[in-house]
Amino acid sequence: MRHGKKFNHLGRKTAHRKAMLANMACSLIEHKRINTTVAKAKALKQFVEPMITKSKEDTTHNRRIVMSKLRQKQAVTELFRDVAPKIGDRPGGYTRIIKLGNRLGDNADMAMIELVDYNEIYNADKPKKKTTRRSRRGGSKKTETPPVATETKASNEEE
Repeated sequence: MRHGKKFNHLGRKTAHRKAMLANMACSLIEHKRINTTVAKAKALKQFVEPMITKSKEDTTHNRRIVMSKLRQKQAVTELFRDVAPKIGDRPGGYTRIIKLGNRLGDNADMAMIELVDYNEIYNADKPKKKTTRRSRRGGSKKTETPPVATETKASNEEE
């Protein structure tokens, strides 16, 4: 029976699963992308995204919460120092799962999970800053144009 099963247990006991996810999260933070199975990638996404959200606000309390989950000081330091400023304006969706196919040995579905802002291929064509759209209606008029110039503009627009 699967009553009350809210997340994937990954065929492991609780302590083993938590340790595995903590190690995978530390590897993801350190290397910015890792290859794993699709089920583990989905479980890791649910595990690591709340910690990235916590890292946006650098307080002692948030550092202690993340440290209790990750258990590696270097990973926590890198998360708060390097990753958090880069994803600071993103409201969520910090990771991306890309399916890679099946593993040769046991035919398991493989996937690559990566931090979205660290992929240069996908972010190369996108601008760094968002441009604001300006209205064309209102504007300050510095000089008045003669009536002849407005008539020529109107005739050009009709063509």
